[in-house]
Amino acid sequence: MKKVIVIIPTYNERLNIEKMLHTVIELYPNIHILVVDDNSPDGTGDFVKAKSEEDERIHVIQRAGKMGLGTAYVAGFRYLLERDYDYAIQMDADFSHDPKEIANLLIAIEENDLVIGSRYIQGVNVINWPMSRLLLSYFASIYTRVITGMPVMDATGGFKCFRREVLESIDLDKIKANGYSFQIEMNFKTYKMNYRIKEIPIVFMDRIEGVSKMSKKIVREAVTMVWKLRFRAIIGKLV
Repeated sequence: MKKVIVIIPTYNERLNIEKMLHTVIELYPNIHILVVDDNSPDGTGDFVKAKSEEDERIHVIQRAGKMGLGTAYVAGFRYLLERDYDYAIQMDADFSHDPKEIANLLIAIEENDLVIGSRYIQGVNVINWPMSRLLLSYFASIYTRVITGMPVMDATGGFKCFRREVLESIDLDKIKANGYSFQIEMNFKTYKMNYRIKEIPIVFMDRIEGVSKMSKKIVREAVTMVWKLRFRAIIGKLV
């Protein structure tokens, strides 16, 4: 049986993480969960640490401060590579990614190297987002495809499953993005190394509890990242 770890970055997700841990463990008793917490003032990290002492399937990395989404996932990937896990699933704590879809990611990864839970592979499957946010996300993916040539419909989606071999092939020290453009960078590196990428449809529902981490800085980083990736690929210094 393949060993799977779900990596969940958190910052002030105490209202969500208890329900998420319970749900994932109940649905998938053999899966492990790693929470990477950025010193949440609401006690998210301490709560998960206490749970990890009760259940060997729950793990936590508590970081000193708010260091960002990209570095959180990189920390999670390193955790996987230092152990004997086969697959890494990345997802949010706020239930915008439905834990029931983990099963479909794991089915698809059997014949692929990266599986992306896509909001846009079959129309637009997003619930409760304001129109401005939806248009920003949708056209960001179009923009990314045009500039990079990467055939991915949902380039910024964060519900994904990586095969271990992909993470071993990428120099994690060279990952520069630290917002949602992190998703673009990891997808593009995987694509340029000719790994098999598959998108499967999901329904994305906006968070009920907590506050979105989206900011103008994150948007600016994504806008410039696609050009940096294209340039690095041209000069052969991508991965």
